[in-house]
Amino acid sequence: MSLSKIIIREIKNIVSRPLFIFCSVVAPIGTFILFGTLMEGGLPVKLPVAVVDADNTSVTRGITRELDALQQVNVVARYADIHEASTAMQRGNIYAFYYFPEGTAMQLLSGREPTVSFYLNYSYLAAGSLTYRDMYITSLLANAAVGRATLLQHGATKQQAETFLQPIVIDTHAIGNPWLSYAIYLNNTLYPGVLSLLIFLLTTYCITSEIKRGTAQEWLALANGSISKALVGKLLPWNMIFSLVALFYNIYLYVCKDFPVHDGILSMIAASLLFVTASQALGVLFAGLLPSPRWAMSIASLWGVVSFSISGFSFPIEGMSGAIEMISNLFPLRHYFMIYCNQALLGYPIAESAIHYAALLTFCLLSIFILPRLKRSITSFPYIE
Repeated sequence: MSLSKIIIREIKNIVSRPLFIFCSVVAPIGTFILFGTLMEGGLPVKLPVAVVDADNTSVTRGITRELDALQQVNVVARYADIHEASTAMQRGNIYAFYYFPEGTAMQLLSGREPTVSFYLNYSYLAAGSLTYRDMYITSLLANAAVGRATLLQHGATKQQAETFLQPIVIDTHAIGNPWLSYAIYLNNTLYPGVLSLLIFLLTTYCITSEIKRGTAQEWLALANGSISKALVGKLLPWNMIFSLVALFYNIYLYVCKDFPVHDGILSMIAASLLFVTASQALGVLFAGLLPSPRWAMSIASLWGVVSFSISGFSFPIEGMSGAIEMISNLFPLRHYFMIYCNQALLGYPIAESAIHYAALLTFCLLSIFILPRLKRSITSFPYIE
């Protein structure tokens, strides 16, 4: 009976604060739909770039047309000099520009090596990488076209020329994401990352605000002095809300968007529900260590933001130092990301992810050790901001 009273009390607290509904439901679902819409095509296409053609010959104009024909870039302007193009890039009008110095065509046709330059804005990592790739490919194609024409003029057959220019043909197969879609790779980790950040903040706030407002002892009294029962009653309504949000993004990704999930959607739903509970448990740990809302939410937000960088989806953990690789295991998002890679992308047996499921379960149990300290904060110490 005492547990039901705490649950009802917390539900009333949630529905009486529109900010709680916004942060727990509206904000995450809105973010999911926003990211899903932004990455609808999988990869950014037709990124605006420019050309500075100081040579202005039929050869450089042909290379410009080849660049414009590629999928990821769109030549939107031709500038007279580098300074004008650099100003446009600083203003955000273009992401990159291709520079042909004077004499490019003459050097190319005479068998010498002309130097062309790419100027890229790497403040936007995806845009910078994609524009660099297309500009580099254009340069290789132009060089290969001139080399092929030269070999044919010297009596080589078409097959001999192509063999000389590309002696080894590379047949690439992208495993797990053959479409090379950024949406498939990023959204599956961004969605739970955003959700975990909100879980950290709301969990720490709803616990520490009881201490700040002086209602913590009333909350504990409803649980007959049991801090574990008090926490279960408080966190259960939140767990149901976050679990429904997690269920929403799984259905949105794997049913509506038809993203690959080789081991079935149930495996990812199970991982998501465990991930939600693990994030709540970590929020309890922050609240127990730092009973002040300001400090608890500060460490919670820091932990949530760092999760994006240290989980491994933006930069491989294996490329970081050994210490960082060990620290990454302290973040639930890292283990969720590994489960996603193993189960959804690669379709490995569940045994391959057992250690990561165990890690999430460990996070759920970790908060047990902070309960005595949290109870002392409620019963023995006055609130100090």
